[in-house]
Amino acid sequence: MTLDFGDMRFVKGHGTENDFVILPDADGRLDLSAAAVAALCDRRAGIGADGVLRVVRSKVDPEAAGLADEAEWFMDYRNADGSVAEMCGNGVRVFARYLVDAGLAAPGEFGVATRGGIKRVRLGAAGDVSVDMGMPRVLGAGTAVVGGREYHGLNVSMGNPHLACLIDDPVAGLDLTVEPGYDRATYPHGVNVELINPAGDHAVSMRVHERGSGETRSCGTGAVATAVAAARAAGEETGTWAVHVLGGTVSVTLDGRTSHLAGPAVLVASGELPAVL
Repeated sequence: MTLDFGDMRFVKGHGTENDFVILPDADGRLDLSAAAVAALCDRRAGIGADGVLRVVRSKVDPEAAGLADEAEWFMDYRNADGSVAEMCGNGVRVFARYLVDAGLAAPGEFGVATRGGIKRVRLGAAGDVSVDMGMPRVLGAGTAVVGGREYHGLNVSMGNPHLACLIDDPVAGLDLTVEPGYDRATYPHGVNVELINPAGDHAVSMRVHERGSGETRSCGTGAVATAVAAARAAGEETGTWAVHVLGGTVSVTLDGRTSHLAGPAVLVASGELPAVL
């Protein structure tokens, strides 16, 4: 398939190696098809990424126009297969870093519109980015199947669905090249599955299979769901957890009212797409 991108600029960024193609589209002129997203995210024939972040003014996008008074910019997030997603914790941190670096927002605190609502971010001119992820919603127990083994976990909604499983088997030995099994009736649109090992006091190691993207090296909403599951297993409701992922470490704070995710967000490249890919 040949896709015509015209004159399109891009920026590449990542948060703990959860990587994204950022497409500036302030006036909402870009008709971004699922095929175009998949082509951009292809790691052999495209730029390569876990997803695409389209940067558009809230007031000009029909999905975000009602949020324009609270946030100037809308993060239109797409998974690597082109499917639309409600939220992405690492993505919103990278999105915020792009806005500041591009001069579209000032360092400090501001709101970003997402399909999961307004997310408040806090960042300086350099360094880590923190985002208020909202109050996690625990929706009961669930079961994932990986390599023929059943793992029991916690259903957690972060605006997108998660099944966070604290397990005894070493997560390093699991095969996540295949989508884990799960209850399709509970998750008709798919689910992000986290497999978690304790790693010390208020610390865990996590691997994740994201719907629409496969295994990724980090997942921000998944890190929060992981902290919730780890806290529940420890008989706690609040506290700060270090979540070690394949791409580094993020920090999750649960305070009983909301959750905060903090960690690095780095822009690594920029350029212009060829007219045809």
